Amino acid sequence: MKVLITGATGLVGKELVTQLRKKGMGVHYLTTSRAKIRDEGDVKGFFWDPAAAYIDPASFEGVKCIINLAGATISRRWTASYKKQIQQSRTDSLNTLKGGLNALDSHEVEYVLSASAIGIYPDSVTDLYTEQSEISGQGFLAETVQLWESAALEFETMGLPLGIMRIGLVLSKEGGALPEIVKPVRLGVGAPLGSGQQWQSWIHLEDLASMMIFSLEERLEGIYNAVAPNPVTNQKLTQEIARILGKPLWLPKVPSWVLSAVFGEMSNLLLASQRVSSEKIAMEGFKFTYHNVHQALENLLTP
Repeated sequence: MKVLITGATGLVGKELVTQLRKKGMGVHYLTTSRAKIRDEGDVKGFFWDPAAAYIDPASFEGVKCIINLAGATISRRWTASYKKQIQQSRTDSLNTLKGGLNALDSHEVEYVLSASAIGIYPDSVTDLYTEQSEISGQGFLAETVQLWESAALEFETMGLPLGIMRIGLVLSKEGGALPEIVKPVRLGVGAPLGSGQQWQSWIHLEDLASMMIFSLEERLEGIYNAVAPNPVTNQKLTQEIARILGKPLWLPKVPSWVLSAVFGEMSNLLLASQRVSSEKIAMEGFKFTYHNVHQALENLLTP
């Protein structure tokens, strides 16, 4: 089976390509940089420009499944112009894929899987959110996810089965949030953020890529939460990191107002609390390798 991936050069995309190759699946990937186009036989790159609604039609040749991971990083200061870029990069990518498929006389695509985020759920330290939770959060992140998922749902109008994965905090030693969380702890100045009681629904990078492959193999349709079975508070996460590294946590919690002053509106990423259930994907038969944060951090932080 051949899979077309957007965002293949990012953190999740690289792990996904690695796992697909191990399974003997061919990969086509899209890139906005012609310098990143390679042809390695089982992995082949193609140029696209979502902002201009351009995609190389050859990228669809022989493709059975599409996995969409494209979108500007949210880990940059949220200026008004950059917030617009965050949203447009997600909707433009999906619209360009859809337009590219519509422009073909025929194609072999049978399934589409699109990334999304748990940021759509409200901020709460008490509620547990499932895919059936109908309430939506307020603010920029929730609005972004709503736009993102609405664009993805357009594939259903083409008669294509669609899966949507709402991804939580991705834990990886190669990038993302974890190295930034670990850095002050290694220096002996680590501390929980805000109240420390905000829930962080996390997933190990390997499990996330495996879940995506499971979804395309099983042709799972609808929304699935891509999080591990056991969310933790920020305080618990920080304590576990310190314990594994053998470092003390001497400092008091970092006040919310300090984070807001340093990061602006982006501090919501650090302070928002979403306790999210993974029961639906587990009921489909997906098996997690990393069920609890201790397992995940031991794997990622020990030599």
